Amino acid sequence: MANDRPGGVTLVAVLTWISGLFDVIGGTILLFQTSVAATVEQFGGASALITSAIISILIGLIVIIVAGGLLRGSSGARTIVTVVQVLSIGTSIFLAIAHPAQAIGEFFSIAIAVIVLAILWTGRASAFFRH
Repeated sequence: MANDRPGGVTLVAVLTWISGLFDVIGGTILLFQTSVAATVEQFGGASALITSAIISILIGLIVIIVAGGLLRGSSGARTIVTVVQVLSIGTSIFLAIAHPAQAIGEFFSIAIAVIVLAILWTGRASAFFRH
């Protein structure tokens, strides 16, 4: 089945997996920083920091699972990534309007989301996800 997978889908899945891994690593590091007094004060206390760390780890694990679904040709995984990318575009548009000084970063975010959507919805990708 991997031989039928378009290279673009593999690229998106690998980048998604890496993103999830970074979420897990970042959450784990954050979890171990709860003893640093300055960081705890900045984030509103140890409980808020621990909660943020756990949420980051859980999101990372979900993202890794979705990446695996993309590699296997799961249409559900493609739908999840599509919804997340559309929400990302909407959020970036809002942030670009709300904070014009930082709009260039949001435009890059929009471009990446559009590229991911284009890759996941090409004819070859659609055929792969229909198998």
